[in-house]
Amino acid sequence: MRTSRLGALVLGFYALALCFVAMGADTAPDALVKATVDDVLQVIKQNHDRRTLVDLAEKKVLPHFDFERMTRLAVGKAWRDATPEQRKALENGFRSLLVNTYTTALSQSDTSSPTVEMKPLQANPSDKEVLVKSVVRQPGKQPVEIDYRMERVDNGWKVYDVIVENLSLVTNYRSTFANEVSRGGIDGLIKSIETKNRQVATTH
Repeated sequence: MRTSRLGALVLGFYALALCFVAMGADTAPDALVKATVDDVLQVIKQNHDRRTLVDLAEKKVLPHFDFERMTRLAVGKAWRDATPEQRKALENGFRSLLVNTYTTALSQSDTSSPTVEMKPLQANPSDKEVLVKSVVRQPGKQPVEIDYRMERVDNGWKVYDVIVENLSLVTNYRSTFANEVSRGGIDGLIKSIETKNRQVATTH
């Protein structure tokens, strides 16, 4: 992944940490994204410790993601051939990979004074899936467009993809995962993700 794209995705994960804190079943998805930006922003401004960021992600952000769908989309065709045990291992590994990669990068990044601006939501009340669009602005840097693909579930809305400057997070991983599957099958992909998690976890 090019450095500029990694930086954009890191900023995207940062925006997630800012946004998805207080989701309710009856709240519009764009309002959910914007609802409690300031509270979480204060946490991240005051503390870039990786453990604090991981704890923040685990408690405030990750419960509002559909990791099963995200993993299925990222794995692609190979998902159909995976056993239930392999699917669960892939989902858990992919979840850990995202948390480890982006909280480590975020802890080392300059995210001093960003603001999140929401774009008008183009959706109908009956829609089951929506695209929530936002712009993250930082002093002295170009604005970054970050979009969230969200689905309505029984208890509210969940994110199943993040698009940073037209780069889809799940699509970005799909090509890498496909290469791993072609070399070592589904178990090879699982082992590769486990190895990456160990490497990222020990870099900070």
